[in-house]
Amino acid sequence: MAKSFGRPQRVGHELQKEIAIILQREIKDPRLGMVTVSEVEMSRDLSYAKVFVTFLNDKDPDAVTMGLKVLNDATGYIRSLVGKAMKLRIIPELKFVYDESLVEGMRMSNLVSEVIHNDEIRHKD
Repeated sequence: MAKSFGRPQRVGHELQKEIAIILQREIKDPRLGMVTVSEVEMSRDLSYAKVFVTFLNDKDPDAVTMGLKVLNDATGYIRSLVGKAMKLRIIPELKFVYDESLVEGMRMSNLVSEVIHNDEIRHKD
């Protein structure tokens, strides 16, 4: 019977929680703003983690670029805090990536709502 929820997924969920807490409490850079950790993808050997983040001000592409630069520059500090919080043999290398799925989902939802609204107007005439 195959494992549907293996160790990389479990470690990824715990890492997501720890990184979210660290970003909320420890990182005090004013260029960062509000950051949400939406997902963490772990490699099978648990040595690499791709951390998907969204920003509160993601309408401004410069702010998103700056936020990713700040996070990627602070990976050493974040890794050290993760190492203290989690008991892992290898602390994974972190790579922060902007998660566009939330923005894209909102755009798709607005398009669907607009089509429904236009269809209702057309059927009234």
